[in-house]
Amino acid sequence: MQRPMNSLDHATGDLWVFGYGSLMWHHGFEFIEKNPARVIGLHRSLCVYSFVHRGTPERPGLVLGLDRGGACRGIAFRVAAAQRADTLAYLRAREQVTKVYRETVRGVLLAGQPERRIDAVCYVVDRRHPQYSGKLSMADQLRHIQHAHGQSGANPDYVLSTVAALEAMGCRDDELHRLAEKLKGPPEPSAEGAD
Repeated sequence: MQRPMNSLDHATGDLWVFGYGSLMWHHGFEFIEKNPARVIGLHRSLCVYSFVHRGTPERPGLVLGLDRGGACRGIAFRVAAAQRADTLAYLRAREQVTKVYRETVRGVLLAGQPERRIDAVCYVVDRRHPQYSGKLSMADQLRHIQHAHGQSGANPDYVLSTVAALEAMGCRDDELHRLAEKLKGPPEPSAEGAD
């Protein structure tokens, strides 16, 4: 269930953040606890054209978004209340550069016996945004990722680091893992004007 956004800015307690892509391995903020977690009703998808962090408008890369349907395993980080405002400011500067993500608060299940439900900040793709790619074929994903580079580095490194973070938590994302295997091979020739 999505919560109203004003609850984020006016709350004073600890803050939970759900990471499903680069936030799992490059969080960039201080936290006091981290747990394997999952969100229901959203899934991890390479569905966002990256014009800044992993590509450019002329040669877009692809990055992950939480898209509707299914479930997604990731990591939930608990941030101390004293760091709440600074962490939100950092996340907004990082994740909201082009406003392709909607900042929401969702119910997230922390792994454990039994699972524990918490509310966490999640960045969900806005399907109406021009950077939303929808479901691309493996060949199209590969074409975008292999030759893209942005302010945060090479697009293949983003995918391979995310797969490594998933493996470290004992998780496999079949489609992402297949793509990572293809990225480890020789790159396809770059087609002029392909993007």
